[in-house]
Amino acid sequence: MLNFKKICVVLPAFNAERTLEQTFSEISRDVVDSIILVDDASSDATASISFSLPITTIVHERNLGYGANQKTCYTKALQSEADIIIMLHPDYQYTPLLLTAMASMIAYGVYDAVIGSRILGQSALRGGMPFYKYVSNRFLTFIQNILVGRKHTEYHTGYRAYSRKVLECIPFQNNSDNFIFDNQMLVQIIGLGFSIGEISCPTRYFKEASSIRFFSSVRYGVGCLWVSLRYCLHRMGVLPYSLIPPLP
Repeated sequence: MLNFKKICVVLPAFNAERTLEQTFSEISRDVVDSIILVDDASSDATASISFSLPITTIVHERNLGYGANQKTCYTKALQSEADIIIMLHPDYQYTPLLLTAMASMIAYGVYDAVIGSRILGQSALRGGMPFYKYVSNRFLTFIQNILVGRKHTEYHTGYRAYSRKVLECIPFQNNSDNFIFDNQMLVQIIGLGFSIGEISCPTRYFKEASSIRFFSSVRYGVGCLWVSLRYCLHRMGVLPYSLIPPLP
């Protein structure tokens, strides 16, 4: 708890048996009040390991996708009456040691949402990000900033913190069940006028860390550009975007 705000960490998991315990061991229980893991029908022992730890564990009977996993995560976190919800991948690609810093930025009213940027501090390549992924990330982010009208350093990180109000206002259940979910979330946050902070986040690329395949990456990139273009047309008043509700 920070500033009387209850903090919940959600772990969208898929085949994370090799890294889950290491990720869990670095989550500060002095600050984090609860941890929720949603296992998206893993074929390994992810669920068994999670049940052995002080983690609320939910298992999908079949694989529903990365976005669908997050939908379950956020729904359960809101039901737990959390004030701040932080998504952390259990593959140990992002360090749990930044949880307190990210939560503080929301708990003390500085931002409504916070993203852990792999680009700030030039840590991406040092952490082993493949060069083609780095170039693709920078290109997509450059184009998206133009379309969305922002100056963020990254739109593609999987390390994100949200205030309760953000998740209550955003119709995230209407978003994609796949990887494009994250980008839809960001344009919804921007479209509703919430503030987004960034924090430099070192990253690790290794065999056990999850990674999207090349052709899936291409589809993801095209999807990101489409989401940003739709938001651009929305903010220009040309074509309303159904994923972004009217301002209250």
